[in-house]
Amino acid sequence: MKAGKDKGKLGEVKLILPTGHVLVNGINVVKKHQRANPRAGIDGGIIDKEMPVHISNVSIFNPATSKADKVGFKLLADGRKVRYFKSTNDVIDG
Repeated sequence: MKAGKDKGKLGEVKLILPTGHVLVNGINVVKKHQRANPRAGIDGGIIDKEMPVHISNVSIFNPATSKADKVGFKLLADGRKVRYFKSTNDVIDG
């Protein structure tokens, strides 16, 4: 995360929404008061729920530098377009 209450935390992206938001494991967790629904088998009470975060507030973790890093695009000699870390020039998806 680059901004917000969970700035600096790491998590894995679970879902990318068409609205430009993402769901990340363990990030932006809120308490939700949920009403019981016996027909659906849902218990009532206070539950923890992960809420979406805008994709601009998420960055890619670089294991070589152990920090978040900027990403660029380049074409390889065989014509494939790949992403790479700008600080180390390492290819992400090879």
